[in-house]
Amino acid sequence: MAESSTRVPQDFSKPLIALRTCHERIRKECDALCALLAHVQAHGSDGHARQAATSIVRYFDTAARIHHEDEEEDLLPRMMAAATISRGTSLTRLVVDIANEHREMDRCWIELRNALQGLAAGEDTLDPLHVDRFVKLYRAHITVEEANLFPLAEMLLSRHDFAEIGSSMAQRRSRLQS
Repeated sequence: MAESSTRVPQDFSKPLIALRTCHERIRKECDALCALLAHVQAHGSDGHARQAATSIVRYFDTAARIHHEDEEEDLLPRMMAAATISRGTSLTRLVVDIANEHREMDRCWIELRNALQGLAAGEDTLDPLHVDRFVKLYRAHITVEEANLFPLAEMLLSRHDFAEIGSSMAQRRSRLQS
């Protein structure tokens, strides 16, 4: 189910690679969430389920939230600033869609988080529909970012932009650890 929380220092010198790495971790956490659902359906809220629920909550409350901040506070604004008139309209639409998806995932997470906290406390509160909706939202969102947003960022942004984005990403995480 949930992975151990051993931390490997992340390299932010290539921020798009760091964001893709985070996407891989989000996929793994979504898989862990699906595995948790199957486990709860078979075994209820046993110790294993409670521990997995706590781990999933910790991940989506911290790393996934910070990932959204990386995109909304650093990547997307720089892309908008670098966009040409011809790309501006489609990029604006993409940026708005991504921000709206982040809000939708946040709303869905609040509901799911409450159920996971109940599960961690020993209740059998995990609704398969909530899990399915949350996982589908994240997977679809990641697909759009990796297919559309990241390649566009590679075209629009300079090395200097990427260096500043990477620095900001590292600072954001250092504030969390202090």
